[in-house]
Amino acid sequence: MTTYDTGGKWYHGSPLRLGVLLAGSTISQKRDLARIFSHKPSIVLIDDNAHIAHNGTAPGYLYEIAEPVMPEDVKPHPRTTMPPGDEWIISRPLMVVLLSETTPDPAEALTPEEQKRLRALKIT
Repeated sequence: MTTYDTGGKWYHGSPLRLGVLLAGSTISQKRDLARIFSHKPSIVLIDDNAHIAHNGTAPGYLYEIAEPVMPEDVKPHPRTTMPPGDEWIISRPLMVVLLSETTPDPAEALTPEEQKRLRALKIT
C-alpha cells in the first residue's frame, strides 16, 4: 500500500486560477512536482537524484490544499508514471490557497532531442 505523510502539506499546480479543486483532481505532497504540473507538461522525468525535467511551457499557479486531507479523500493515481506516492487523486472537492504564480525554469526544460528519445522509449 502506498503511503503519505498524514501531517504533511498537499499541493496542486495548474495553469488556471482556482479556489477549489474538483473531485478527480491530482495532488502531491511534493511541492516541486506540483509546481512542474502547473506548466502543463506532457513529459516529466525524475532522475535518480530527484531532479525533475519536463517539457511544460505555460505559466501557472502553485496552490496548497487549505483543509485537512483525510485517508478517504485520496487514492494513488491509477495511471501514474511517477514513483509510488508522488501523485494522488482526490475523491471530493478541496479548497486551495494560492501560494505563487509560476514560470517555467529553463534549467528544468527537456531539450527537443531528450523529448524525442523519451517518446521513442514510450516512458511518457
